[in-house]
Amino acid sequence: MGENEMGKNPFGGLPFFGDMMKAMAGQGPLNWDIAQQFAVMGTSTEGGQPNVDPAARIAMEQLIPIAVMHVGDVLGDPAQLSLSQAKYEFCTPAQWCHSTLNAYKPLFNELATALGQPSASNAGAHTDIDLEKSDPMSQMMRNLASMMAPSLLGMTIGSMIGQLAQKAFGQYDLLLPRSPENTILLVPGTIDDFAESWSLPHADMRMWVLIHELAAHAVLQVPHIRQALLQAVEQHVKAFRPDPSAAFERMTHLEVDADNPMAALQHAFSQPEIMLGAVISPEQEAMMPALDALLATLVGVIDWTVDTVAQRVLGGAGAIAEAVRRRRIEESPADVFVEHLLGVRYTRAVVSRGKSFVAGVIERSSPEMLLGILANPSALPTPAEVDAPGLWLARLECE
Repeated sequence: MGENEMGKNPFGGLPFFGDMMKAMAGQGPLNWDIAQQFAVMGTSTEGGQPNVDPAARIAMEQLIPIAVMHVGDVLGDPAQLSLSQAKYEFCTPAQWCHSTLNAYKPLFNELATALGQPSASNAGAHTDIDLEKSDPMSQMMRNLASMMAPSLLGMTIGSMIGQLAQKAFGQYDLLLPRSPENTILLVPGTIDDFAESWSLPHADMRMWVLIHELAAHAVLQVPHIRQALLQAVEQHVKAFRPDPSAAFERMTHLEVDADNPMAALQHAFSQPEIMLGAVISPEQEAMMPALDALLATLVGVIDWTVDTVAQRVLGGAGAIAEAVRRRRIEESPADVFVEHLLGVRYTRAVVSRGKSFVAGVIERSSPEMLLGILANPSALPTPAEVDAPGLWLARLECE
């Protein structure tokens, strides 16, 4: 053990395994190659189109000027200018995966760094440390789990993004601003498939999605909103306090289907329990009220914009709105993972809270007062004000 440094490398005396462990040790906090592979695997379903259908792309391109005009009219001149200068890209689910992983790579790296730190509970557990010193096998298994962590996290994040890509209409299915800031990503094949499955008119469905994506883009690209949301999510991610052995212990109890081991393994890594069993920290719990209030406000403004424009352009499109919002609040394992991972909880309660706030503001004042949120950084409501729009209005009138 002394010569092979088995405590640091459990396979130091075995050349093949030793090389493998050295590769793991040098892969950084998150293995991005594995993340990309697992993400693309999640989109490799039978019948999927390798390229965007040109007819669907052209049909959506023809609708963009109409959507830009009406969304800009509702949200104001700055939004009109932002949307008219945006670049619109059409992609497949696999391309959506690649773009999404690159866009949120800084956040995922922050997560990997946080999960790689010793947990506070273990740092003070002198009994466990003394046990490791007296038990080389325990130390070896802990080091093995630490070496495997970047690969496990890459598998988990890749699986999560792959599952989200199967149903994403555009980049704002995940309600976060991304870079490049002037690009709007759309997935025509998934939009048309959804319209087909719900017996909805394709043209109406395409327009509704365009309205939503443009409204979300116009709101989330406002500099003070973008900064507030990204800062809140980054703080949430950095506040993870991991149990270093949790993922390894759960991995030992996985049941893998012998007929389809890769699919079973990918599904297992998409489960939030694998990586998040006991990592939610008291710091994150303290942050959640402010982040939830911000999300409720932004969801409320975006949904109000979509409903207003859809009423003008589509005569309401109630069936589409109901189908899409039902789909969003029906949580999948990937959705749950995103909620825990980034703190972006797009739940029924958040949607309802945002809708109540917007309705309360408009009932007491006007849409112009509501849109002050986009123009004035101090106009973002506090958690208490989201639940009491009158308090928010009173504060703004005093400023």
